Amino acid sequence: MMTEEKKLLSYEEFNEIYDYELTRTERKVLRGFLAGKHKDVILDEIGVTNPGNYSHHMRKLCEKFEISRLSTLSDASQQLIKIFYKHKPELISMEVLEKTDLLISPPFPEGSVPLNSVFYVERPPIESSSYQEILKPGCLIRIKAPRQMGKTSLTNRILDFGVKQTKGYAVQLNLLEADQDTLSSLDKFLYWFCGNVGEQLNLEEELDKRWKGFRSSNQNCTKYFEQYVLPQINSPLFLALDEVDRIFQYPDIAPDFFGMLRVWHEKAKNEDIWQQLRLVVVYSTEVFIPLNINQSPFNVGMPIELPEFNSEQVGNLAYRHRLEWEDQQINELMAMVGGHPYLVRLAMYYLSMNELKLEDVLEKATTNEGIYSSHLLRLLASLEKDQDLADSLKKVVTADAKGGVELEPLQTYKLYSMGLVQQEGNKVKSRCNLYYQFFARVL
Repeated sequence: MMTEEKKLLSYEEFNEIYDYELTRTERKVLRGFLAGKHKDVILDEIGVTNPGNYSHHMRKLCEKFEISRLSTLSDASQQLIKIFYKHKPELISMEVLEKTDLLISPPFPEGSVPLNSVFYVERPPIESSSYQEILKPGCLIRIKAPRQMGKTSLTNRILDFGVKQTKGYAVQLNLLEADQDTLSSLDKFLYWFCGNVGEQLNLEEELDKRWKGFRSSNQNCTKYFEQYVLPQINSPLFLALDEVDRIFQYPDIAPDFFGMLRVWHEKAKNEDIWQQLRLVVVYSTEVFIPLNINQSPFNVGMPIELPEFNSEQVGNLAYRHRLEWEDQQINELMAMVGGHPYLVRLAMYYLSMNELKLEDVLEKATTNEGIYSSHLLRLLASLEKDQDLADSLKKVVTADAKGGVELEPLQTYKLYSMGLVQQEGNKVKSRCNLYYQFFARVL
């Protein structure tokens, strides 16, 4: 966990202050400060000569952006730069940034983005809405997006926020970790599920003596939470279930497991003990298995579908990679990979390390020499294991010019969860030009 500190303003909070609460003079002082101008130049621009006026305006700015009054002006100024680096980095000159610890070499983009990373880009209003929702007793948040779109990075931030605000506990379970034997029966799966939750919470092992033969598997799991886990921690429990679509493939488990999650969510409306539980359910595509609408967790709670980055967010990320791009470069990259977070970050990583130029990245994008070759070949290898799926993608790329094609739900699910296609109504199309060009050539 990060050390205790006041969370930076959300995108919406920042914009409210920046757009509506600053005086004309404060705005001039702020822009001059972020541009790296000497305070005498700034004072001259606002028509005063007393050096104390500069400190006064900087203090007022820091207060408006909710920076602690206990900070020295120097520390508060650094915090102000940090806030603008997060939300409007284009206003900060490279000269100013080079005097901070913000300009770090970007890490290779793999896995989730660390909590304190400057390379995490918010997609408003998703983060602020999620933070508000996770504090509600008994809430359920559903996060849906294809692979490598940032689901885990967002989940980590939601859990971190909830724990810090409530002094509660967080548990994350990736359902891909359940092996075939575990998934051979509902009882084995729920036993594994409960055991992992208890282990992450460092609770004493009491599962065997609480798992009663006369109860159903769902009852045993529910009683374990209701009579042991939740009373023991006596605080909010933020439980995130990642890769939930893994269970869609097990019809002997899915209806009962998902029905149980729905029951838990409903219990929180009337029972205090269940209000401690806050669920975050993470999955890659639409639910394609038949579930009773009254027993499904996928039609209740707060839904979040992670979009791709827009051009402003791509530009923001470019600046954090020390790439001083104009709209032309942003548009050229997005014409190839859209706003796909992983594909965008991979390009920016190589460009920021001065290993390649943008025109080289784009020219060789779909070739074996390009930066995306390993990524594309991994996708191709997966398709070659499933000829029906490969044939379905071939239909997609063939029909792209005609506005897409309808596929069987299972094929759509698989292609979407791999991140290869986007859905428009009942039809699917290639997610981006990179995939269209590559798979039109190799399939």
